[in-house]
Amino acid sequence: MQYKSFLIKYAEIGVKGKNRYVFEDALVTNIRHSLKRVDGDFEVAKESGRIYATAQSDYDFDEVVEALKCIFGIAAICPMVQVEDLGYEDLKKQVLSYVDEFYEEKSFTFKVNTRRGNKKYPVNSEQINRDLGEVILHTFPETKVDVHKPEVMLHVEVRNKINIYSHIIPGPGGMPVGTNGKAMLLLSGGIDSPVAGYMIAKRGVRIDAVYFHAPPYTSDRAKQKVVDLAKLVSRYSGAIRLHIVNFTDIQLYIYEKCPHEELTIIMRRYMMRIAERLAAESGAQALITGESIGQVASQTMQSLAATDASATIPVFRPVIGFDKQEIVHLSEKIGTYETSVLPFEDCCTIFVAKHPVTKPVLKLIERSEENLSEKIDELLETAINTVEKVWC
Repeated sequence: MQYKSFLIKYAEIGVKGKNRYVFEDALVTNIRHSLKRVDGDFEVAKESGRIYATAQSDYDFDEVVEALKCIFGIAAICPMVQVEDLGYEDLKKQVLSYVDEFYEEKSFTFKVNTRRGNKKYPVNSEQINRDLGEVILHTFPETKVDVHKPEVMLHVEVRNKINIYSHIIPGPGGMPVGTNGKAMLLLSGGIDSPVAGYMIAKRGVRIDAVYFHAPPYTSDRAKQKVVDLAKLVSRYSGAIRLHIVNFTDIQLYIYEKCPHEELTIIMRRYMMRIAERLAAESGAQALITGESIGQVASQTMQSLAATDASATIPVFRPVIGFDKQEIVHLSEKIGTYETSVLPFEDCCTIFVAKHPVTKPVLKLIERSEENLSEKIDELLETAINTVEKVWC
């Protein structure tokens, strides 16, 4: 027998006040959108504190569960049987039918946990627990009750209809994407920035992304790698509009005019300026990077401060306090690691100085940037006007 319905539970949304419905509606919309991409037809509806996805046709159970596990805002996915309230004796029959059909082997310990959302129901929760436990033991004598560590926790929710379930699949948590504004992710081909995009999307932020390409120093395979990473992140964040910026002329000009130990910082500052321009065009309110304190020379406190000084909108760094192994672990969890470690260089690694400054002084960096005054504005405009946009 296949489950026909899923109970979708949320957690953090539940502590919202009078505007909770805004987050619930966004979650319902995101669930509907995600389930349209799988085989099968689903009706998604909500009632007080609950969201239901009900199959209207045959579907692939594993495919649907994987889709739901990528939707931020979902705390738990509960495959269930939902039945009409046809009286107390019918409830007992429905529970016995559930146990019989979904548990071929009956030698398990169990506990019944009832929640009576419908306070007009004539039997209270404790009595329902006892009565259902009794009929299960009588009908299936090989079962045993264990109220402390049961192998099967049988949940019964008495609401407008009655929900019966015993499997709880963890969801990703977080907030529904689209409920907390929009940000521009600086996406490289490395491990860190896709994780940063995932983490900021988990807080309900919709993301666009920008990638700085430097042909011929970086190949089309490097660009395709970033497109692939954006597609992987978009499984969680929703569709991402990736802005591909040709950064070659700007990098070569900086390389020609500025001290080489300052190359990385100055290049990063111009990336931030371009990203901020693109953010303004797309309605994003912040920039997102995958930087972590002390991981490389351009990520010391002084370097990050010098980089931030080139932007006028907030710069968020979701992985700033993570060590590399923690970031790698999360990238493996979300499925971006194998793509991130493909051996295609990005534009940053090509122009790294042998001895980069680790404690840059902002005034000195700004003084070095004065050497660029002749052509840099023109190069910036050209880079922005020739951006390639790809939906991922």
